[in-house]
Amino acid sequence: MAKKTSAAKKITVVIADDQTLFREGIKDLLENEKNITVVGEAADGREALRLVKKLKPNVILLDIKLPHMDGIEATRQIHKDCPTTNVLILSSYEDEAHVMEAIQAGANGYLSKMLPAAELVNALKTFANQGVMIPQPVMSKLIDGLRQMGSANSEASLVALTKTEIKVLSNLGQGQSNKEIAASLTCSVKTIKNHLNSMFQKLSVSNRTEAVVKGIDMGLISADKAD
Repeated sequence: MAKKTSAAKKITVVIADDQTLFREGIKDLLENEKNITVVGEAADGREALRLVKKLKPNVILLDIKLPHMDGIEATRQIHKDCPTTNVLILSSYEDEAHVMEAIQAGANGYLSKMLPAAELVNALKTFANQGVMIPQPVMSKLIDGLRQMGSANSEASLVALTKTEIKVLSNLGQGQSNKEIAASLTCSVKTIKNHLNSMFQKLSVSNRTEAVVKGIDMGLISADKAD
């Protein structure tokens, strides 16, 4: 008798955007997906933070430009007070400064508001499962920002990553999923997860995005390869 496949992960979402039509449009789009539930909406940063504390969603879709408390400050507070909620910035700003500031504040992902509807849904599902979502164009902006800060420094010598862990980190910088990295290194997804856990401990980070940012900043991987 064949085993039943496990149910798809249920994703709870809070949407925070001051534009009512945009917010309602995203809600209508997501509510057509059976495994995604919009549990709250906010029109400003303070309300977004209140809802996250109360509802503890898997994901908050958060605009940067919000009244009362902007998306960057809201991200800092959510990252501090509600670490189980992943912050996915959905913004019209795509310049290096905004991307860098959002990631440094604790955002796990960054998407453009210009993204087609179908791509947004797929990106949200990937983000909820993997805890990171930085498309290649946005990653390039992030890397440009790191270059301007001056990337490599001697701190890298204090982190003893194995050659395989560095390869995994480099592949993360190219936006690859665990499955893609496993195929690239001809090993199992479970092995990749073990490498990630080991890497996170050594780098003192909590997710894939922070690992890539710190890896580039410390010179452990090349920013050029992550372009």
